[in-house]
Amino acid sequence: MKSIYHKASSRGHAHHGWLDTYHTFSFANYYDSERIHFGALRVLNDDTIAGGAGFDMHPHDNMEIITIPLKGAIEHKDSMKNSSVISQGEVQVMSAGTGILHSEYNYEREQDLQLLQIWVFTNKKNVEPRYQQISLKNIEKENQLFQILSPEPNNEGVWIYQDAWFFLGYLEKGWEGIYQLKDRNHGVYAFVIDGEISIENHSLKKRDGLGIWDTQALQIKSESKSTLLLMEVPMTI
Repeated sequence: MKSIYHKASSRGHAHHGWLDTYHTFSFANYYDSERIHFGALRVLNDDTIAGGAGFDMHPHDNMEIITIPLKGAIEHKDSMKNSSVISQGEVQVMSAGTGILHSEYNYEREQDLQLLQIWVFTNKKNVEPRYQQISLKNIEKENQLFQILSPEPNNEGVWIYQDAWFFLGYLEKGWEGIYQLKDRNHGVYAFVIDGEISIENHSLKKRDGLGIWDTQALQIKSESKSTLLLMEVPMTI
């Protein structure tokens, strides 16, 4: 078993007035040669966006882009003529494929928006761009890890062009479980959204991250009431 630990305070940080952002991996003006990506996981940004502010229309291609609102709601528009609001308790995904333009704004004018923006390298180039948005209410399970993303269109959660699986858990103190990897050539990146989690004797606090690979299973324990995101991805891209 191999692992890499990213303490929350070690992340890249930028404050642009309207945007307060933390980067787990190299992004924009933050660069660390040791933190380019974790396997197919390329970006994990922890963003706080001021009321009414956001990202103007801009392009992406050949990347899987996942957005998870943690507080508030996002107003989304794109070149495929999608126009929607994504609220806390929902997940958004875009397969950028041959190219897409999109904008993301804080839907609320008087309160901050908090979200995770995640990029995953695609395993299929130049696909037709696509957009998907789901509510977690229909799939979330009490006090256990539940799937929110997979490579399979007819499975639970959103889907992307990559052999990746994401799980979310709203866990009570004392919860224990074992996560079985889908593929022995994969790794898992754990990100503690809130609370305190123990994974294979690593103690993680709020916004800490831990990547583990060369293993088939992970022992997980919730040391307090916690919210945990697990991202299983191929380690070679």
